[in-house]
Amino acid sequence: MTAKSQTNWSGDPVELLRAGEGFRLADVDPDATPGYTGGKKHGQVDLQAGADELDELQERLFAQSRIVADTPAVLLVLQAMDSAGKGGIVRHVVGSVDPQGVSLVAFKKPTPEELAHDFLWRIEKHVPDAGFIGVFDRSHYEDVLIGRVRSLAPPEEIERRYGAIVDFEKRLTERGVRIVKVMLHISPDEQKSRLMERLERPDKHWKYNPGDVDERQLWPAYMDAYQAVFERTSTPNAPWYVVPANAKWYARIAVQALLLDALEDIDPQWPAADYDVEAEKKRLAAT
Repeated sequence: MTAKSQTNWSGDPVELLRAGEGFRLADVDPDATPGYTGGKKHGQVDLQAGADELDELQERLFAQSRIVADTPAVLLVLQAMDSAGKGGIVRHVVGSVDPQGVSLVAFKKPTPEELAHDFLWRIEKHVPDAGFIGVFDRSHYEDVLIGRVRSLAPPEEIERRYGAIVDFEKRLTERGVRIVKVMLHISPDEQKSRLMERLERPDKHWKYNPGDVDERQLWPAYMDAYQAVFERTSTPNAPWYVVPANAKWYARIAVQALLLDALEDIDPQWPAADYDVEAEKKRLAAT
């Protein structure tokens, strides 16, 4: 199902981007724009149209949750190699809705207190409340990505974590959290170009991390780690979506379409007034 407002999709991004059975990350072209027939200008128009729709759906979801206690929530999980565009998704997609209904968490290196607990301890505290759109900028998946590539945990612990993640996400979906897990997939050459731009522009220096160059040398190992994540944790209730992200404009409208699909499926409704509207009109007019 594509967003009503996004007119240039020739196929359903939910189906085209899902990492289902037999999925191979190596087969995904980071330059591709699966299912989208327009170009950058069309994408910008569709993004704005979709923003209006997303804003209304999010407001309806938030409003419904003020009255209906078991209103669902939406959790957007963003994973990617550095400079793939997570910040752009937060700014241009999630940023189009009322911030009072958004919960954003950017998970960094665990603190000593967090390391003293199971890896999911710090994650569970930030699961979005009913009626919210939650965003994890990096997430519990760091513990089976960096954890595996950098050997921060033994293989048997990494294996345990896959199962723990599946169980955790199952619990979330059973209590009404719609999980949209997205990996933004860029090529090494595109990342190199984006990192170089950060070095060439003083206003981008704050975004540059010298450690990114070290991580680039481990690119094949990271791709293997992502492949294992898709195979072990892409489930019917919480599937992974792999979005080609060399074209930032495509990545943004694709993630927006995935969020719109989740919200349209929830179909939140404006809460009915629990008072006599006509009587209140008369009372107000008399003041």
